[in-house]
Amino acid sequence: MRRHRGNNFPRSNSCADLSRRSLLQRAGWTVAAAAIPRGVFATESASPVMAKLSAYMSEAGGRALPDEVVEKAKHHILDTFAAMISGSGLPPARAAFTYARDFTSDKTCTIVASKMTASPPEAAFVNGMLAHSDETDDSNEFSQSHPGCSIVPATLASGEKFGIDGTRFLRAVTLGYDIGPRMTISFGAIDFRNNSHKSTHAISSIFGSAAAAGCAADLNAQQMRWLLDYTAQQSSGIGAWNRDTEHIEKAFVFAGMTARSGVTSALVVHAGFDGLDDIFSGVDNYYLAYAPNGHPEELISQLGERYEITRTNIKKWTVGSPIQAPLDCMYNIMKKHPVNPADVKSIVVRLANTEARVVDNREMPDICLQHMVAVMLIDKTASFQAAHDKARMKDPAVLAVRAKVQLVPSEELEKLEPARQAIVEITLNDGTVLSDRVTDVRGTVDNPMTREEVIQKCHDLVEPVLGKENCNNLVDKIIGIEKVKDIRELRSVLQKA
Repeated sequence: MRRHRGNNFPRSNSCADLSRRSLLQRAGWTVAAAAIPRGVFATESASPVMAKLSAYMSEAGGRALPDEVVEKAKHHILDTFAAMISGSGLPPARAAFTYARDFTSDKTCTIVASKMTASPPEAAFVNGMLAHSDETDDSNEFSQSHPGCSIVPATLASGEKFGIDGTRFLRAVTLGYDIGPRMTISFGAIDFRNNSHKSTHAISSIFGSAAAAGCAADLNAQQMRWLLDYTAQQSSGIGAWNRDTEHIEKAFVFAGMTARSGVTSALVVHAGFDGLDDIFSGVDNYYLAYAPNGHPEELISQLGERYEITRTNIKKWTVGSPIQAPLDCMYNIMKKHPVNPADVKSIVVRLANTEARVVDNREMPDICLQHMVAVMLIDKTASFQAAHDKARMKDPAVLAVRAKVQLVPSEELEKLEPARQAIVEITLNDGTVLSDRVTDVRGTVDNPMTREEVIQKCHDLVEPVLGKENCNNLVDKIIGIEKVKDIRELRSVLQKA
């Protein structure tokens, strides 16, 4: 049994040493101690929720996964690596590379799409920044988070630190998806996001990253409890990221900060740190601080039956999540009816109120709905290059079409959240109205992308940076990840020659 270390009562060497002042001090400590609720200084024990959760986490590395979960995990790992590599030339990545140059003396861990290496926390940080430099990484609607951009970098860094094999890497990633999203689901994700001013993306990501890193470190159940304690203490992030106009702070909050902090939780516990046995219950616990009306039992709801990685979306289009459904609508309409931009009188896009606010006339092309709809109409697609061509936002041809796009917040669609639906109506000059409603975005659980589609997306994103041969090798490594004996083998296919 672990003794609590909080008893800092003053000691006296002998009775003769007790002055009037020290007696008063001791009396004060006695009164203070009496005011503390019983049990605060007692040996702690884990609640049933914590006991089940920590046991599940500690056993994840050795537990086989259903075939469909393994396949889905491979898709998300490949998609996230593609996001890191494709984002390597964007402002958040350039800033992260500059930061990393002070930490390259440590050769332990890979920094993707570069020739640099760093310590596990710093490599996780930089790779996280890369993974969310653009808007092509995955998202989990139920938790209001982007799991992969933080969890995969954290697992890679921890995996390289401890030399794990490909099977354990895949299981660690899957565990991260199970734990992180359940945290903000237990908070009541959408209401919490809307009313707390805290970032669901940061909270989910740090717990997911820590769980994955802890699995890579092969922590036991007791250590997993302490890992959750240190993760709760590091938990941060507020909704102000929405005001970021360069995507750098957003990448920091969603992925860089959380991947680094998750790895740190695993490393300090592996090094011998202990802590509270149950940060989710008892005096001043995490739920009291963050979500007093939360439901901790959701942390273990269908654990081992419902895998959050199978409920996480992969994006077809490299733009912000609220723009996925409108672009699907545009694509569907133009597939049936070839539309000339000159023949269009107006385009009305209806989105849920909260989604519309995120993408309404934003400064960045990949999260500006009006701009991306105009690009889709002109190009007949929405490529990665187009989604990141900021100069094109001033192109007269694009501006002429963009002026015809009207975004209408919809109460009807708001009630369907977290499902991201959209309605698009294109009115032609001759009065013809072409419309489409998307209820299941391509890449979501109810309309998933195939392995072939995920691989093709990877090629589109990776080849311009690392070349075709490296991309082919990366795909082969991830699809056959069970054959990887040491995850450090991935460095050769993730870095520039």
